[in-house]
Amino acid sequence: RPRSHTVTTTSSSFTANLSASSSTLAYDREFLRTVPGLLMVTEIVLGLLVWTLIAGTEYFLYPAFGWVMFVAVFYWVLTLFFLIIYLTMTYTRIPQVPWTMVGLCFNGSAFVLYLIAAIVDASSVTKDLDNHNYNSWAASSFFAFVVTSCYAGNTYFSFISWRSRTLQ
Repeated sequence: RPRSHTVTTTSSSFTANLSASSSTLAYDREFLRTVPGLLMVTEIVLGLLVWTLIAGTEYFLYPAFGWVMFVAVFYWVLTLFFLIIYLTMTYTRIPQVPWTMVGLCFNGSAFVLYLIAAIVDASSVTKDLDNHNYNSWAASSFFAFVVTSCYAGNTYFSFISWRSRTLQ
């Protein structure tokens, strides 16, 4: 029996819309000009300084510096992740996520844990431990407090943003 060689194809509007919307990636240049954007870039740069200053020493011999390393690297990676989300405006594509609450929780936890890490870092720096690592540990302690103040500022701005959204 003869077979038909006709092929019928259909196009879904869902796949057409999906390919059209995912091919363009928005970029928010103005975010880096805002105070939260500048604070975030400062957190990334100085957070990198904190953990590289410690990583260049024999920090693994002292558990206190291991804690500082954990906090610094953990929040450095997450802050970089959030910067990319804000720059690419990914948060507009995922409206199910309460971004103001996520930002407030992230910045608040970063502030608290960085404050603890900065205090631990500063209290652990003595010339008695290792004279040759003293300057790196002292510098990391200073920058840890500066990064803590940046996270405090971003926590404040996140709270203001969250508060304005909950009042509406």
